[in-house]
Amino acid sequence: MFHGGLLSKLRGFYKWYVLGLVSVGYILGELGHYLIGTTSKVTADDLHYGDRSCMLNATHLHLSQLPVICEKVNSSEICESLSLNGTYYCEWGYNGLGIDYQVLAGPAFMAVFTVVGVILGVVADKYNRARILSVCTLVYVVAILMMGSVKEYWHLVILRMIMAAGESGCNPLATGILTDLFPEHQRALVLSIFNWGIYGGYGIAFPVGRYVPTLNAWGLSWRLCYYSAGIVGLVIAALTFLTLREPERTTIGEEGTGKPTDGVESGKKMPQVTIWHVIAQPRIILLCLAASIRHCGGMTFAYNADLYYRDYFPDVDLGWWLFAVTVGIGSVGVVVGGVVSDKFVSRMGVRSRVLVLAVSQLIATLPAFGSVIFGPLWAMITLAFSYFFAEMWFGIVFAILVEIVPLSVRSTTVGVFLFVMNNVGGNLPILVDPVSKAIGYREAIMIFYAGFYGISSILFFLTMFFMDGAVEKPEDKTNGLDNSAYIQDETRHRPVQDARL
Repeated sequence: MFHGGLLSKLRGFYKWYVLGLVSVGYILGELGHYLIGTTSKVTADDLHYGDRSCMLNATHLHLSQLPVICEKVNSSEICESLSLNGTYYCEWGYNGLGIDYQVLAGPAFMAVFTVVGVILGVVADKYNRARILSVCTLVYVVAILMMGSVKEYWHLVILRMIMAAGESGCNPLATGILTDLFPEHQRALVLSIFNWGIYGGYGIAFPVGRYVPTLNAWGLSWRLCYYSAGIVGLVIAALTFLTLREPERTTIGEEGTGKPTDGVESGKKMPQVTIWHVIAQPRIILLCLAASIRHCGGMTFAYNADLYYRDYFPDVDLGWWLFAVTVGIGSVGVVVGGVVSDKFVSRMGVRSRVLVLAVSQLIATLPAFGSVIFGPLWAMITLAFSYFFAEMWFGIVFAILVEIVPLSVRSTTVGVFLFVMNNVGGNLPILVDPVSKAIGYREAIMIFYAGFYGISSILFFLTMFFMDGAVEKPEDKTNGLDNSAYIQDETRHRPVQDARL
């Protein structure tokens, strides 16, 4: 009896354990993804890629003390001749920026991430998601581990592509598993916590990428960052393989039952549609466009934040500030966004989730500009305020997505959605380099970061008008996934003859 009671209690915690496990795995994957942005200067200096410029090399000096600012000098001879009280305070070297870096950070990763993500999304709808996720986790943690051993720039490019292939399965696979484990009233919060892994990994990359290389432990410099993340990742991969089990898929009826139905809760069968019919809906297209623009804003900041603040404030160490803002403030914003979205969805329907998206991104826009315009102190204050509202978006977007598509193509739809969103949002930041050379680095960041926050807010607001309001349910749902929003739309706009998968 005691044994049975204990097992019953442990089973009650299993879904939270799964959430923790896949979230930690996602954090490690994103840490490996974003480490290139925080280690790029020292990595570029070691592997010799990207632009070279004049940089401050005397950390005890402040910009106000310098007769000539290093970053304003475009000649190596002049750069290395600048001195103050007999001390040469500038150095000419690789700054971690340039088209090589932008390609490495964006397209090299996204090209594979997006394509393989779609493939794995299709596979996830037909095969054991837990086992596929285990393999994906192993692939990307091994790639992260091997990044510490690279000797050439192209080695790093290839390994980032392999890492992207593995990590591309995390979101569609884990999203499907989590939505089968958790009920509707917890869905946005759970997916927000999981998708916070992006910002958790990104935030942790600041102190790891800034301070671990300076320790130069065992002479490994920046390589230790990748070795450490890879070793921890191997433990997570082992736990994923040994403890993660495929949950029962909460589909709305089984194909072939031949029972016509119009209700989700009674297990009745919904019309079968192709993935193309699903993604061609105006609301899906608008939601994807808005998410792509918002993603571009986030990726621009993620790939350039450390380099930007190092470039404009070389005499101020903002590493721990950036960590505190992205991980601390961002975490609170993620949770608040999920809770607010879940609270109103039962009253206003899926439309309320989109409203939360539009309002949160609008509020985040103005302080996002401030985080680029102001000096170090106010830049961090406005960044914190912006981050609180900005980071509400990711989990809510996927909560919306799983509620407005049929369950039979849920993972496939997530994969296709990520394909488009990451191809647009993940590759547009490459334009930062040519635009910065034309009008300035700060101005380019303002456009592609803060400006795109504002544009996404407008697009999310327009998307809201294509969504359904509250849906009458025969009974409250206690577990599984409710796709009644999709069914209601499907019954209104069903084609004459449904296409079969």
